[in-house]
Amino acid sequence: MSIGFIPVIYYTSLYYYILLFVVLATFFHTQILNISNRGNLNFIKTIGVFSLVFVVFYMGLRPISELFGDMVNYSNIFEDYKAGNPIESLKDPLFHSFALLSSKVMNITTFFLLCSILYILPLYIVCKKWFKEYWFYGFLFLIISFSFWAYGTNGIRNGIATSLFLLGISRDKRVWQIVWILLAIGFHKSMLLPTIGFVIVNFYNKPKQVIAFWFLCILLSLVGGKQFEILFASLGLEDERIGYLTTEADASKFSSIGFRWDFLFYSGTAVFAGWYYIVKKKFNDKKYFWLYNTYVFANAFWILVIQASFSNRFAYLSWFMMALIIVYPLLKQKLFKNQHKKIGFILLIYFIFTFFMNVILVS
Repeated sequence: MSIGFIPVIYYTSLYYYILLFVVLATFFHTQILNISNRGNLNFIKTIGVFSLVFVVFYMGLRPISELFGDMVNYSNIFEDYKAGNPIESLKDPLFHSFALLSSKVMNITTFFLLCSILYILPLYIVCKKWFKEYWFYGFLFLIISFSFWAYGTNGIRNGIATSLFLLGISRDKRVWQIVWILLAIGFHKSMLLPTIGFVIVNFYNKPKQVIAFWFLCILLSLVGGKQFEILFASLGLEDERIGYLTTEADASKFSSIGFRWDFLFYSGTAVFAGWYYIVKKKFNDKKYFWLYNTYVFANAFWILVIQASFSNRFAYLSWFMMALIIVYPLLKQKLFKNQHKKIGFILLIYFIFTFFMNVILVS
């Protein structure tokens, strides 16, 4: 059953208020305890389990409502399959196969809960593998990210696909990297873009040159952004995102029209953070290089079409990596004096942006 006692109009904002408590409690501990202190380890273990369970069930048991965007459309797809209708779309075949099979053995509430598990559990596994006993910090950065809630409740198959992609990057054996990334593409073919970036950086893993390419894309977009929209739209890919490139949006209903300097600055914070860690602090980690360069590559593509209608949908093809770009080196190596305190301040600032955009600005 869904969490029906919470009015749906307050459902999303309550999520952020609960996370506000978690963030403030975590910030408080970062300021008074060393990261390896037994008291701190006990705290992050306890609140980490709470956060994992809370997000899975709170997101998964939300009521079916148009306030969660495409959730109603996903509900209709599930009910169509439950009624015995065959798969009609060849797009994202693994997702549709998953929805079809699920419709045979469970109800719609359990289906959305399972979607939540598929979205969130891989992130826990990734953080646990990379950060060991400090996994909670990485996980918290992910669940307080600007677009995290939206892609668990609105862009559901895209959200699951991004988590499977991160799971693939985190694997040590190449065969498992390939398996999980192919599964991600099967759930949502938009993951081809970060996959192409990941393949490229496996052969050309040079952060400085990739950053230079990112700046070049800003100039190219300013000069000929519309031409890039037409070029990518002409590729003929059967994905709704290509259609978004040439679709006119109603400016009164959609704010992301024109060259979004605010979102570019937001994206640039991760680009700067990675540059600072790698160039200034000499942080050297192959997995981080892969992650960072893939992020910059995917974000550069979005910059080329930043003026298109609904370009925020392209932005998420890099933004889902942003939290890890920022926090990864801080949990792997001692880079600063009083580093635990700095993690707390970065966490607080990171969440303030999310809270402002999704709670204060919306209200």
